[in-house]
Amino acid sequence: MVSAALGVLAVILLTAATGYFVAQEFAYVAADRAALGEAAGRGDASARRALKVIGRLSFMLSGAQLGITMTTLVVGFIAKPALAELIEPLLDVAGVPAGATGAIALATGFVLATLVQMLLGELFPKNLALARAESLARALAASTLVYLTVAGPLIRFFDRAAERLLRAAGVEPVEELHSGATLEELGDIIGKSHSAGHLPADLSRLLERALSFGDRTADEVMVPRPQVRTLPGTAPVSGLIALIRETGHSVYPVYGQEVDDVIGVAGAREVADDALDPATPVADIARPALLVPGSQPLYGVIEHMREAGEEFACVVDEYGGLAGILTFEDVAEELVGEIADETDPREDGPTSGPDGSWLLDAGMRIDEVGRLTGLDLPEGDAYDTLGGLAMAELRRLPSPGDRLTVALDGPGHVELEVVSVARRVAEKIRIRASAAPPPAPPPDAGQDANTGPSANADAGSSAAANTGSSLDANVASSPDAEADAGSSANANANADVDADAGSGGEQGASRHGQAPGQEVSWTR
Repeated sequence: MVSAALGVLAVILLTAATGYFVAQEFAYVAADRAALGEAAGRGDASARRALKVIGRLSFMLSGAQLGITMTTLVVGFIAKPALAELIEPLLDVAGVPAGATGAIALATGFVLATLVQMLLGELFPKNLALARAESLARALAASTLVYLTVAGPLIRFFDRAAERLLRAAGVEPVEELHSGATLEELGDIIGKSHSAGHLPADLSRLLERALSFGDRTADEVMVPRPQVRTLPGTAPVSGLIALIRETGHSVYPVYGQEVDDVIGVAGAREVADDALDPATPVADIARPALLVPGSQPLYGVIEHMREAGEEFACVVDEYGGLAGILTFEDVAEELVGEIADETDPREDGPTSGPDGSWLLDAGMRIDEVGRLTGLDLPEGDAYDTLGGLAMAELRRLPSPGDRLTVALDGPGHVELEVVSVARRVAEKIRIRASAAPPPAPPPDAGQDANTGPSANADAGSSAAANTGSSLDANVASSPDAEADAGSSANANANADVDADAGSGGEQGASRHGQAPGQEVSWTR
């Protein structure tokens, strides 16, 4: 009986040791490093020790696993016979046959040992560590450091053996756990926090926009060239003043021989001098333009604007031409959404119909459409906007009434209908979710003998009348493009070259694939 009592005492002590290692394992994984860092900064020695343990988290976890394994094995070795020895007399009193007493006592001892080990050695310390992670981490820090020092050689031996096994299996071991969060993980945290009611909708949207801000480039955010008003350097100051009065904007690109030859920018700041001769050429008062490539990340553009002390930048494409302009207002809109002021034209905003459809500006970016409608539209390198997606799918210039079905990045499809066209590209598009894929065309349908799939007659155009020349009906409404480009084939090649050289602010604009807008004004 004495040996049985000592065995029970050993089981209790070993179970407590198991609980110690389990609490150690969960406390340091769940502990808030920032909170411990603040406490250490206030002079808390235990918090400093806890941070020291967390700095060796992988090593500490190996030590905890070693302690849990060893104590559990010893408990299993001692508990069953010790408890069985205590239970056998009770079974004899209960009248259990002597032949069955040993087996029943052993089985009962095993069940009791398992219950004690699970409840007191595993679950209780785990839940305690998760509920009081920081305080428990501070309390265990000193003893944990001593344990890691004493058992360090044995822990390292098992660690290195495990690493060799991992490498033999083709897996490179990781020394420390990843303690940060990726952008995707942060976005998931924000979404779940909003769904759980911990974040207001406005703050959730702001945080989501801030996370996607780093992925934006200048050409995604800029005011596209077709919506930019420019001035030749030979224009008089009086013309600049008249333009400011007409549009309400304060800064304009100034060009030399052609629009792509940006020689500076000028605006209200330059014409504020009352002694300035109205006949002075704008080129004489223009300040140097801040030029940024369209592929530059937005945060890099902001840094350049801050260094240059300039709130206005001209975005240049890969060919050196003017792709658009960028202001701090455009940057702010990426964080807080559209900012309307007195210079913005009044436009109809997005509207939803009773059938679940949306009437949208074709100039909306794909990600903006997704945020508004919840539809995961496919993104591509050849386009940024909803209008660009429609033109890429049509493989020609759109016409009012064109309909097409596009597969979403997720399950389902979406129907696009071109409602109106401006400057040869879509102006308004109606979209509607569709679960069913588009019907397969007949074997010979949708392909013209000369133009192939891009001249599909179902697209609402008159391309079926093609008789061996380049596409005709898709640009029939744009005779200026035919006259300047020299052939209808040029006008239909995805609007790669806008040869309207007679318009100072529009030459070559459509080659940038931007959404339609006012021909003579830019809207921000």
